[in-house]
Formats: sequence, C-alpha cells, structure tokens
Amino acid sequence: MDLVDISRWQFGITTVYHFIFVPLTIGLAPLIAAMQTVWVATNNVAWYRLTKFFGKLFLINFAIGVATGLVQEFQFGMNWSEYSRFVGDVFGAPLAMEGLAAFFFESVFIGLWIFGWADCLGWCIWDASGW
Repeated sequence: MDLVDISRWQFGITTVYHFIFVPLTIGLAPLIAAMQTVWVATNNVAWYRLTKFFGKLFLINFAIGVATGLVQEFQFGMNWSEYSRFVGDVFGAPLAMEGLAAFFFESVFIGLWIFGWADCLGWCIWDASGW
C-alpha cells in the first residue's frame, strides 16, 4: 500500500462513520422535539423520561458527528491538498460557513438544551429543542 491508498482508506472510514451518525442525529432531532412537545403539553413523566433517554443518544451521536466532520475537514487539507487547492474557491466558502455558523448555532441551542433542564421552565427547553 502506498500513501494514496492509505489516505483513501482513512478518508473512507471517517466518511462512513460521519454518514452513519449524522443522518441518525438528524432523524432523532424531530422525534425528540415531538416527545418533548407531548411532555410539555401533557406533563406526563413517561414522555419526560423518553425525551431524556433519546436526548442522551442524540448528544452521543452529535458528538461523534462533530468529531468525524472536523476530522474530514482536516483530511481535505492534509490528504487531498491538490484537490483542495483546485476547488478551494468554490468548496472553501460553504465549508467555512458551515464550520462557523452551523457549529455556533448548534452549540448554543444544544448547550441550552443540556444545561437548562434545571433552570428553565418546560417551554424554554421545548423552544431550544428545535421547534
């Protein structure tokens, strides 16, 4: 195996994990928001427990998705420097916007959702869940 093959394997494995965990996280988000909506509307403890349980799964998947996404961005520069130089003007701006804006908004609302359970009312946490 030469360096190009190893780079391809490394990028492929990272991308496979990224493409497994990110859609799972995107799919869990509306389910958790719906469970949380039912909990806020009915004040039923079972929906609260479901929201907390699936919320933990969501946070684990989100963390893995962020980790693999950041590794992918660095692999573009390290393993595919010629490709990045060639398409950098087109590919770099959306990648930078995603890295700055999306991570900022996601981090703020997920932080509010994680740490606001004891301090906020149900509607505040419900609002942070994405509705």
